[in-house]
Amino acid sequence: MKIGVTLRNMGPQSAPEVLFRCAAAAEAAELESIWITDHIAIPPDDAEGSGGRYLDPLVTLAALIGHTSRIALGTGVLILPYRPPLPTAKQVATLQELSAERLLLGVGIGWMDPEFRALGVSRHRRGEASDETLAFLRHCFEDEPAVANGQRFLFRPKPACPPIYVGGRAPHALHRAARYGDGWLPMGVTPEFLAPELVRYREIAAAAGNASARVTVMTALPLKVPAEAADLVAQFDAMGVERLVCALRYDTVDEYRQQLDGLLAALA
Repeated sequence: MKIGVTLRNMGPQSAPEVLFRCAAAAEAAELESIWITDHIAIPPDDAEGSGGRYLDPLVTLAALIGHTSRIALGTGVLILPYRPPLPTAKQVATLQELSAERLLLGVGIGWMDPEFRALGVSRHRRGEASDETLAFLRHCFEDEPAVANGQRFLFRPKPACPPIYVGGRAPHALHRAARYGDGWLPMGVTPEFLAPELVRYREIAAAAGNASARVTVMTALPLKVPAEAADLVAQFDAMGVERLVCALRYDTVDEYRQQLDGLLAALA
């Protein structure tokens, strides 16, 4: 099982001198991937922990290309209905090419009402809009030429399409992942919760003709109790989870390194 970690692109931890050093520390620890989140317009009454400061995920990952060389770069998750399909496809392709195909594209439909209002986007069609973007993204990477609004065009650059992991809960996320994605990205789940959902997802994927049905789990681990953390890792591994992304909480680079040390101890 591959092991990744989160990297805070929000709050004071997203200051360049912290962000870049933490990314380099994760790569030096030989972890497989780092993952960042997506918010655009945090309301004042929901800004605790971030102060409303969130760096754009795709721009942040582009900057991290210059501060890393091997580690995979993940969005956990990019909110699709916030963004127009064609410019998003162009940004994803550009990031995939400039990173030497290190991108792991986690996507979601969003949930925060104030952000949808600030963007002037209907929250009620977020699922439909996400499906449209996912279908268009696949079209851009797979077909030649691409077509948008009746206009044929060349989609360049055109690296390999990054793996797409669909976040969210059953049942809708499972069907969306089976139809458009390479895998499912559940968050904050336990092995006990995941077990039946994993069976369900694989059945849905098989019925849709999707042979990959991979699963990336993003969750916190009790790193202060290495034996418990190691047991959880082993349970997810035994279930066939492709990747476990450990959510880390920290304020400084030193605290981030301590969290990495705790994770490595649990994996030893």
